[in-house]
Amino acid sequence: MHSDPAPGGKELVFREFGKPAEMLQLRTGTGIAQISDAVNVRVRILAAPLNPADLNTIEGTYGVKPPLPATPGIEGCGVVEASNSSDYAPGDRVIFLRRAATWASHTSVPGETLFKLPPGIDPLQAAMLKVNPATAWRLLHGFGPLKPGDWIVQNVGNSAVGRCVIQLARDLGIRTLSFVRRPELGDELRELGADQFLLDDEASLTEAKAVLGGANAALAFNAVGGESALRLMKLLREGGSHITYGAMGRKPLTIPNGLLIFRDIQVRGLWVSRWIENAPIEEVRAGYENLAARVAAGKLVQPVDSTFPLEQFQAALARLEAPERSGKVLFVP
Repeated sequence: MHSDPAPGGKELVFREFGKPAEMLQLRTGTGIAQISDAVNVRVRILAAPLNPADLNTIEGTYGVKPPLPATPGIEGCGVVEASNSSDYAPGDRVIFLRRAATWASHTSVPGETLFKLPPGIDPLQAAMLKVNPATAWRLLHGFGPLKPGDWIVQNVGNSAVGRCVIQLARDLGIRTLSFVRRPELGDELRELGADQFLLDDEASLTEAKAVLGGANAALAFNAVGGESALRLMKLLREGGSHITYGAMGRKPLTIPNGLLIFRDIQVRGLWVSRWIENAPIEEVRAGYENLAARVAAGKLVQPVDSTFPLEQFQAALARLEAPERSGKVLFVP
């Protein structure tokens, strides 16, 4: 949602689709982000991550395109400054459950699109709550029952979603085998609770089957595609589900007929925004209440690489491409 800047406020805007570093501009103004009966809560942004979906939105390649000009930002944490909603009062800390133009100092949204945070939660961790933890939550809860001791397999185990899966599965008694691209990541993942990790290459497939006791994984979580996705599929037990939630490798899935015919492998997809939009609101809020409590207790943590003010958006975008980056980059307006 686009809104006028608050007094002394600022926001990043793009007026046409293209490369983020070329399209983004900083806009400052003296107008106030107004609230009304429909758009009834004004929030001052405390932190907002730079997500791949935000970059895709600016490029015009995401699943939905906003009307232009637009301010990016699919998630973030803020504090309520003004409210016409009986559910929120000034001083409440909130996150946004809908796209909310969070690459700004302020934004105004309908109260029903907010989620109130528990006291004491770290704003940087809270700002990252909407997408990656919720994706991990749905991967573990939305595709059939899991029992303690069951195995799941995933690629890019060191990604933000992969780390959340490991931490949530640890607390649920679910065992995880994570494929990674660099062996030095293993100790870090083991500290989070990973049971096993292997390099994401064909040579590791035999070792993975030895770890699992054969093709014995209940679920497989894919964010790469191509050969990496196929390796996960070969590790599923009969009737297991293979869920794709990302396409970092930009390669399509190639599914052998035998896995579908003789093994009854289920091939699914997950877009957490669709779950937020379509699931019963009680289910969505119950999921976020669980996740927020875990974050507040320090049981669910995402690494932060660096923070930048909005004025340094070019440096923030450059940091996303830095090979030594370790964790999320966030704006702190």
